[in-house]
Amino acid sequence: MSIDIDTARRVAHLARIAVEEDDLPALAGELSNILTFMEQLNEVDVEGVEPMTSVTPMRLKRREDVVTDGDQAEKVLSNAPDAREGFFAVPKVVE
Repeated sequence: MSIDIDTARRVAHLARIAVEEDDLPALAGELSNILTFMEQLNEVDVEGVEPMTSVTPMRLKRREDVVTDGDQAEKVLSNAPDAREGFFAVPKVVE
């Protein structure tokens, strides 16, 4: 599939990318190359191929999804330059 200059201009506009008129032919060529590569990928037969997360089969570690407060408030606030009433104290920045 070939992208013309008008289509490249429209794509740049939709993507909110400022492209000079002189650079539009190069952009059109790059977009055409991307679409050609995508067409090549669509020709690959992936029937029966399972999705994978890694080249080596592994199972992700699982844990129970429980909401906690972390029980480390004092430890976390010990690094704060200024902490008051169990919270980080920061300078006021809005009048």
